[in-house]
Formats: sequence, structure tokens, C-alpha cells
Amino acid sequence: MGTKEKDYHMTFGVLSGIAIVMIVGGHAGCDVLTVGGLFPYYSFHVPLFMFISGYFYRDENEEKPLSYCKRKVCRLLLPYFIWNIVYGIIAWMLRLGGFAMGGEIGIRTLFIEPFVSGYQFIYNYAAWFVPALFLIEMMNLLMRLLLKKLHLCHEGLILAGTLCVGMAVVWLAVRGHVWGLYKMPGRILFLYPCFQMGQFYRRKLERHDTLNNLPYFAIVVTAQFLLTMCCNGLAYSCVWCTGFANGPVIPYVTVVSGVAFWLRIAKITAPLLGKYRYIRYLCRNTYAVMMHHVMAFMLVKAVIALFSVYTPWCADFDMSLYRSNIDFYYLVRGMEQFRFVYVAAGILLPLLLQYGLEQARKFCRNRLKFGGK
Repeated sequence: MGTKEKDYHMTFGVLSGIAIVMIVGGHAGCDVLTVGGLFPYYSFHVPLFMFISGYFYRDENEEKPLSYCKRKVCRLLLPYFIWNIVYGIIAWMLRLGGFAMGGEIGIRTLFIEPFVSGYQFIYNYAAWFVPALFLIEMMNLLMRLLLKKLHLCHEGLILAGTLCVGMAVVWLAVRGHVWGLYKMPGRILFLYPCFQMGQFYRRKLERHDTLNNLPYFAIVVTAQFLLTMCCNGLAYSCVWCTGFANGPVIPYVTVVSGVAFWLRIAKITAPLLGKYRYIRYLCRNTYAVMMHHVMAFMLVKAVIALFSVYTPWCADFDMSLYRSNIDFYYLVRGMEQFRFVYVAAGILLPLLLQYGLEQARKFCRNRLKFGGK
């Protein structure tokens, strides 16, 4: 791997780290990376992950499609379903303890609902993204194989076609037609153009992305400022396909502007941030943070709940909301700054869990290796 390719891998690693901090911050209501509200998380942060995934797709996958599918099942679906079972058990145990969140364990919640809503057990609801990403990657592979057979595999054509379909989904969603069983098809058809944007950038635009930082940021920030001034709020919900207040085009414009801004930030900061192993570890383990950060929030609230019961502190903690509403966030003394505690826990606790599991696997492998001698 050449130096240039290594630099770009680190750039996209940092970009992944930025994106996961935005996901965690968005769920915790901490908007520190919105640049003063100019770039709302919910106008591009989930599509940013799709852009990154699309960037790393390679034509070689089409030469061995079954191997590609197997690899994606092992990397995405297998750990997802293992953790889905774990969270099903956690939800069952917490219901026994008086909590009113999460569905019953069954075939539907374990294996079907992940492809419908992804909110089956609540405590891992942020991981709805994983089945959606898997389906998009499978759809992308099949479509490219078909287009190659028809000699129509042109990146500009694919991007234009997927954008038209995505905008049609937004048009239908605004009119209330994307609901129930249509949610997952709506999600993947809306997000697929963002995946394709990553491909298009790597193949067609990356080599031309050389504009100096000052004029680059001047253009992007001015465009975003005009969007903010002219539109009726830029945020929307990818998971529910709702909140599209500006028609079918603007959501994709905000994806482009958000990606453009933070991709350049990642390029600038990657040489510095890439030196720190803890940051590299975060960038490599965004899956774990996506899967577990909501549960980490619950652990923070559990500590506060104990303080409210056994000490005079946090006496106004609402125990009923804690047990029934996953989106309840208690702020100690009403301080908005306490949201940083949730964000820190949402990042650090999943990484500690991931590190612990890695060490346990390493220990087991060494024991087996030693025992085999």
C-alpha cells in the first residue's frame, strides 16, 4: 500500500470517528460538532457512514460475489444477531425488574424485526443501521453485476438513477406513503445514493479534490449558510423517513455539503490525530460504539438512579421516565454540559467492552494453542 493510499485510509478512519461521535452526540442531544447549528447532525451523519462504506467498495467484489456476501455476513450480520440475542435477554431481565421497554424475545424480534424497524429491544436501537447497510451492499453488488452484463455500469448513470429513486422515496414519505413494512425499503432506497456518492467520489472526484482550504471552506460554508437561511430546517430522520420539510432535493444537498465539510476536516486533521492509538482504536471500532452506546447511556442513568435513592443528590430524578422512556436524559442540576458525560460514556464504555472481548478472545486462542502442544 502506497503512502498516498495510507493517508487516505487514515483520512477516512478519522472521518468514521467523527461520524460516530456525531451519532452518539445526536442521541445524547449534544450538538458540539454542528458548527454553531450550521451543520445539524441529522442532515447528514447517517449518510456520511454510507458515503464512507461506498468509498471502500471495490470492483474485485464482483469477481467473487459469494465470497463478498460471506464476508459481509460475517462482519455485519453475524455480530449483529449475536448482540440482538444478548439485548433481548437484557430487555427481558429489565422488564422483570420493572422496566417497560423492549419487546418479547421471539422469532420476529430476533430475526425479522431487525429488517423492519430495528427497534425490537430498544437498548440497541442505534444498530438499525447495520441490517440497512448490509441490504444496501447486497443491492449494490447485484445491481452492478446486472449493469455490467448490460454494459451500462457507468458511475454517473448509477448515481443519477439512485438519486432519482431516492428523491422519489422522499416525495412518497412526505405524503405519508413510507410506513410499516415500507420503512426498510424506504430507508435503503433513500440511503443508497449516499453509498454511491462514496463510489463516485473515489472514482471521479477524488483526484480533482485539490482546492486550497480557504476557498474550499468559504464555498462550502457559504452554501450551507444559504441553505440554512432559505430552508425550513435541515434535519430529518433516516430511520423513520420523516421530517423532510424541504422537498426531495434538499436532503441530498445537505448530505453533499456535510460530507464535503467534514471530509476536508478529516484530511487536515488525519496526520495529527492518526498518531494517537486511542483515536485509531475508536476509528477502527465504530461498530461497537454504534451497537452499545445507548446501553452506555442507560448505565449512566442507572448510576444517577442509585444516587437518587441512597443519597440526597439528584432527588428530582424521574424514576418512572427512566424505566419507560429510552430518550429520557437526566441533567444533573439542569446543566446542559452534563450531556458531555453521556457522550463520553457512550464512546468509552463500548470501546472498553470491545477491548475486553478482544483480550478474552486472545486469551482463549493462546490457551487453545498452548493446550494443543
